Amino acid sequence: MKISEAIFAGSSTRVSGKPKRKLPEFAFIGRSNVGKSSLINMLTGRGKLAMTSSTPGKTKVVNHFLINDSWYLVDLPGYGYAKLPAKMRAELSAMILDYINNSAEMQVLFVLVDSRHDIGSIDIEFLAGLGRNGIPCAIIFTKADKLGPVALQKQIERDKAILSQSWAELPPMFVSSSSSKAGREEILDYIDSIL
Repeated sequence: MKISEAIFAGSSTRVSGKPKRKLPEFAFIGRSNVGKSSLINMLTGRGKLAMTSSTPGKTKVVNHFLINDSWYLVDLPGYGYAKLPAKMRAELSAMILDYINNSAEMQVLFVLVDSRHDIGSIDIEFLAGLGRNGIPCAIIFTKADKLGPVALQKQIERDKAILSQSWAELPPMFVSSSSSKAGREEILDYIDSIL
């Protein structure tokens, strides 16, 4: 799939406030500093479509981007921000769950995981919740350029083994790097196949 157009289409805090035009939605979520904004910018080929920041919790609303006038790329707030006040964490969590559980147009939720470390308990917990509720999801291992090919492969195999303890069948998985553009074609082809 070639992305020829990516336009900001609106922000919302509840599903009721998302863009009125009903189109297939592909959403992206992950822990703080997992590289979500960089990945979105890499996928769309737009350097500043999603705001990147070294400060965790930059995304505080659900952002819809209209892609090729035919589908939405949805940028969700992250989860697991230990540094945010409890009230704000609860608000973000409610916003995420409202979108995931109530957006009829969402086709797949891409969960981003940092490829440099063992998958965290918070990611495992989040993915388990998606599995229990039958939410279609896929995993994207980010920052693949930060490890050598052998170390990267070992780490992903370790994460798969950890996930296999609670998943009978693992969700689709992709390996990406925002700087080398690794994984871009595979992720966009996967979206295209669903469309």
